[in-house]
Amino acid sequence: MLDDRKAAILQAVVQEFIETAQPVGSNRVARQRGLNVSPATVRNEMSVLEREGYLTQPHTSAGRIPTDKGYRFFVDQLTEVGALTSVKRQQVKAFFAHAHGELEQMLHDTSRLLSSLTDYAAVVVGPQHEAAFVRSVHLVDLGGRAAMAVLVFANGTVEKHTIELEPDDGSERVAAAGAHLNAHLVDRTRAAATNIPASGDRKLDRLVGAVAKAVAAGEAGDGEQVFVGGASRMAAAFDAVDTVRSVLATLEQQYVIVSLLREVLDGALSVSIGAELGVAPLSECSLVVAPYAIEGEPAGTIGVLGPTRMNYPDAMAAVAVVSRRLGTRLSEG
Repeated sequence: MLDDRKAAILQAVVQEFIETAQPVGSNRVARQRGLNVSPATVRNEMSVLEREGYLTQPHTSAGRIPTDKGYRFFVDQLTEVGALTSVKRQQVKAFFAHAHGELEQMLHDTSRLLSSLTDYAAVVVGPQHEAAFVRSVHLVDLGGRAAMAVLVFANGTVEKHTIELEPDDGSERVAAAGAHLNAHLVDRTRAAATNIPASGDRKLDRLVGAVAKAVAAGEAGDGEQVFVGGASRMAAAFDAVDTVRSVLATLEQQYVIVSLLREVLDGALSVSIGAELGVAPLSECSLVVAPYAIEGEPAGTIGVLGPTRMNYPDAMAAVAVVSRRLGTRLSEG
């Protein structure tokens, strides 16, 4: 633990470096309101903080910059998530007031919203379809020996399958098959499609079976979808081109991102800094992530990825607000 003066000096260095991206000198820190210490005292304390691993000095004559340990101390001292500015709150309110359409589009748009709020890359991981309950099944006769099966899941996913009809499958049989599917799939996961009981009508059961087969087959292709917004903003966040290139390449590897969000997420707003991420190309990055829930059940995750020099209070506020509003919007359907 640091004493109050060292903690205040470290906080001042972190805040100044976040704002300026320049090494912070003792004179600059000494002028901070509320410190009431001389530059010489600040220099001595900064030397101690450097020896203890909270700060580092990039050049002999330069000021100090925070290390991952310094950022971690700074983040851990944030006792509560701050608030968005009034302009950003209005931006979030307007977005969710007009957000509509299928789940995939909403998640894609949400990633862009989060990126615009923070100026970092935003990642939204969608729900796993196979774990979601079926809310409704619609079987529509399209004419020309084709029908469309439309499944609406509780997580907001809409799934469509084209079903081939037999010549004598009329609209009444299509309607009856839809009713039978609703009776045995609604409020269950798609896995129930493999165990739909027979109706006793051979032709009806054949049609129901065709739909059930298509629904069950859809499970094999299900997985978590990843939506990345504002990846190009990362270019402005780093000085080294090689760092930008490695970060962008990692963002393209969706399985890495999904795995990363799973590992750092502990059920609440979470911050991982630098080496804590455990991914070498992201060693100069920090990740702020939070879950979103649909109807009270954990559904997916959202987060922002930026440099370790990110504005943590703003990023945490944005992720907290957007995750909560996204969950509410999806629960409303």
